[in-house]
Amino acid sequence: MIRLKKILKIASAVLVVLVLVFYFLFVNFSSPKSNEEVIDKFTESFHKPILTTNTYKGFEYRVVSMQKEIDTSKTTLVFVHGAPGSLLDFKKYLSDSLLNTKANMISYDRVGYNYKDKNTVQKSISFEVEVLNDILKNLDKNKTIVVGYSYGGPIALALKEKYKKIILLAPAVYSKVEPIPWMLNFYKWKATRWLVPAIWKSASEEKMTHKSELRKFENNWKINPSKIISIHGNNDGIVFYENSLFLEKEFSAKQFKLITIPNAGHGLVWSHFELIKQEILKQIN
Repeated sequence: MIRLKKILKIASAVLVVLVLVFYFLFVNFSSPKSNEEVIDKFTESFHKPILTTNTYKGFEYRVVSMQKEIDTSKTTLVFVHGAPGSLLDFKKYLSDSLLNTKANMISYDRVGYNYKDKNTVQKSISFEVEVLNDILKNLDKNKTIVVGYSYGGPIALALKEKYKKIILLAPAVYSKVEPIPWMLNFYKWKATRWLVPAIWKSASEEKMTHKSELRKFENNWKINPSKIISIHGNNDGIVFYENSLFLEKEFSAKQFKLITIPNAGHGLVWSHFELIKQEILKQIN
């Protein structure tokens, strides 16, 4: 009996240590990276990122460009991340040699998701569109492709001007199939909120407004005049495939194309990089 108690104590201690290690690894992995850390992510890439800080209505946000100057003869790709997320979600694309020879590439950290961000998320698609327009304002719309991933999808889709193409990656655009994850309770409960990393607090705040924000736009998605491609996995357990099926019904076949990736989950932006890259290249050419 005494031996069993000792074994249980040791097992409990090991479990606690493993949980703590996992937690700190999780916090470190998901926390926004400093400029130096972002640059380090591109050490193996021939193309080096150029980081700048933009300001919109007093809100600062970080922008990464892969070219010192926009080559106006080429298409420009602008990537919009989800919640949570960062410009590094698109690191594979930004560092890809072929994409860099074919296009200018830009991404940014949305307000509330920057390194040591002084501001919280604004919980407004309209505000997010304003910031995106601030980035797009000096670009040739006929040579600009906006790529929105997850909750970056509705931000890209809410643009009212015509661009070369809108590419949506697992977009969250339909309130009726917008889930409220059980893990969100860790943020809702005051007793456990302190355990939630800052970046996930921002994401939780935004997540709690997703349904109401989507309701403001989902009946008017068809106002977007651009040609749209949605790439979605039919095994997405975070942003359900029904989001893209909804868009397929909203738009004409002439304006909208759905590319289904069998059995792909929400991480398709990484797991199916080559497929998505090839589709982007088709739209550039």
